[in-house]
Amino acid sequence: MPNDTLPNHTPPDDKSPDCGPNCGGPRVRAIPPGEDRERLMCPDCGYIAYQNPLIVVGAVATWEDGRILLCRRAIEPRKGYWTLPAGYMEERESTREGAAREAWEEARARIDIDHLLAIYDIPRISQVQMIFRARLLSPDVEPGPESLEVGLFEWKDIPWAELAFPTVIWALREHHERLGRSDCAPALNPTPDALARWEKML
Repeated sequence: MPNDTLPNHTPPDDKSPDCGPNCGGPRVRAIPPGEDRERLMCPDCGYIAYQNPLIVVGAVATWEDGRILLCRRAIEPRKGYWTLPAGYMEERESTREGAAREAWEEARARIDIDHLLAIYDIPRISQVQMIFRARLLSPDVEPGPESLEVGLFEWKDIPWAELAFPTVIWALREHHERLGRSDCAPALNPTPDALARWEKML
């Protein structure tokens, strides 16, 4: 939380705070008064540019026959690898709205969001990933600008060796283990035992 001894730059129109017109901008890393870690600060006015973890939202979206929607990435990182439709939340949208938007942007898929499947903490890259279960409203999908191709995959046909990120594997495994169940709490980062069990199943 910003220290109340620093200048208040909150403008009246409720936009994000910023430096004053004569400042050089946040460019020095220092520990602000009352805090215990370095922040990016403006040495001219004391404004702190807080850098917080980003939230990624996505979905394991399935058609009536159980096939799962996957997208082959057209952008880095991991261009050419398969992933779930997911991406960063936008301002002023809910997590469910964000997951539905990403499905449309990446696969032109319209989905009905079900319950939250998993919450994954990725401290190394300052991300929190929230993955929902969802139902496809139509099997008609096509690549959006960030996808080379999209497809609906039966479980046995998922290209495990070509999946883009560990969290994609985690979410798919959690989805499969919870088939027929809707009363489960959201999964968290898998334990070493779970990872070892899943490795044997591949």
